[in-house]
Amino acid sequence: MDNYSVKKLSKLAGVSVRTLHLYDEIGLLKPSVRTEARYRLYGEKELLRLQQILFYRELDFPLKDICTILDDPAFDLVQALEGHRKALLARKERINTLVGTIEKTLVTLKNNTMLQVEDLYEGIPKEKMEAWRSEAMSKWGKETILEVEDTLRSFSKQEMESLKAELNDITNRLAALITGDPAGEEVQQCIARRYKIILRLTGGKIQLPKLEYFRKLGELYVADNSYTPVNGLPSKELALFIKEATDHYIRNQEQ
Repeated sequence: MDNYSVKKLSKLAGVSVRTLHLYDEIGLLKPSVRTEARYRLYGEKELLRLQQILFYRELDFPLKDICTILDDPAFDLVQALEGHRKALLARKERINTLVGTIEKTLVTLKNNTMLQVEDLYEGIPKEKMEAWRSEAMSKWGKETILEVEDTLRSFSKQEMESLKAELNDITNRLAALITGDPAGEEVQQCIARRYKIILRLTGGKIQLPKLEYFRKLGELYVADNSYTPVNGLPSKELALFIKEATDHYIRNQEQ
């Protein structure tokens, strides 16, 4: 059976090393082994106990109460998991209801919210707009694109103009750096900015891992250079440069 160091368990469970040290100090989660060098090692039993601790913490139980519950001889792990599942599903439903209410309220309050599809593609000829939408729907699914457009409608015109301007600024900056190294620091900073804006614009609606979606966008730019204009004209050279820089960014994020 594998043993996990504090650092490895911290990364696996998504908690800090300091938190694991605290749990050890208060007797909430003791390591299964403490080496001669005083290193803490955790086994499967401790992993299951930590899972329970995190579930109870998510439900806002104080640490002292969690310790009492888990140390109770009558504690039943299966029964506890069923209870957690039921409580978390109820919380999820409440949160979804609240988010829906907030979104509707925001739409009402933003007098300059974009309500028409045409507003989302302002400045693009109608035929080209329809071609882009059709292509996107064939790639990502009609329902997905409609959900993304709903996300875009939640932005005010001022917010959308600001995001468009930032994307244009990034594209222009990448065009100026095109003779440099795609893995260079300044280029990668531009790619990171692009990534954050695209995630915000799609609202997480694309049903692909986020980095995979970002990679496919790079491929799309190479296939259709109209997405990467230089001086108003499509540029395959810039599309290839952005794709290479994007691929490098993704590799670094996946490490």
